[in-house]
Amino acid sequence: MRLDVLWQFMQVDMEADRFENKMRQSENRQKLIKQRSFLMEQQTNMKKLENDVAVMQDRLEAVRDEAQRLEKVLSGLCAEIEANPPKTVEEADKRAESVQKVADALSRYEQELQKMRKDAEVKDRQQKEIRVRAAKTKANYDALKQVYDKEYKADTEELQKLRARIDEEAKKVEPSLLERYGSIKQHCTPPMAKLVEGQCSGCFMSLPSATLLELKNGERIVECDNCGRIIYIEE
Repeated sequence: MRLDVLWQFMQVDMEADRFENKMRQSENRQKLIKQRSFLMEQQTNMKKLENDVAVMQDRLEAVRDEAQRLEKVLSGLCAEIEANPPKTVEEADKRAESVQKVADALSRYEQELQKMRKDAEVKDRQQKEIRVRAAKTKANYDALKQVYDKEYKADTEELQKLRARIDEEAKKVEPSLLERYGSIKQHCTPPMAKLVEGQCSGCFMSLPSATLLELKNGERIVECDNCGRIIYIEE
């Protein structure tokens, strides 16, 4: 019967699919993917920290320059007061107010400088921690990859043998059947199901009497009305 060879083809095809899925779900492969994602995440974090440090450095230089300028201004005001003492209370208050404004501004910049130095220490510590974690993960990744590469090579050779068997089995099947099989496989796997006590063994739905009659006549390929699988009656 035409479907016998298609059924045999499906057995090898499904075996290859299961093996390929097993390769994708390999424990070592999953570990490698996880470690690679972690390394990429650390690279992103490091780049962000480097950008933050660069911005902080620019701000630090600007604040330092402004603080130095204010120190000179304050020194100049104090020197001017010593050289030319105020003659009235109003003049003294005005000069004192000017000195206080400069002193307050200088204090704010000094506080900002102090905070930025602490932030810089935190950023530096974070960078060191990232480098240590990344280096340890990279060493584990490299060691595991050597193991996985051997595993992958052996599995690939086995998969190639299965695909060679698929090609051999495909030669025995009519091209139109293979095309129909491939179309069904895109939305339903496996694409074929046995008839068991009047039911499709793929979705376990009972087939209509008319469909069962068509199967018995064997005049055409019959698909399940519910799941779309090709119904196979084992000889």
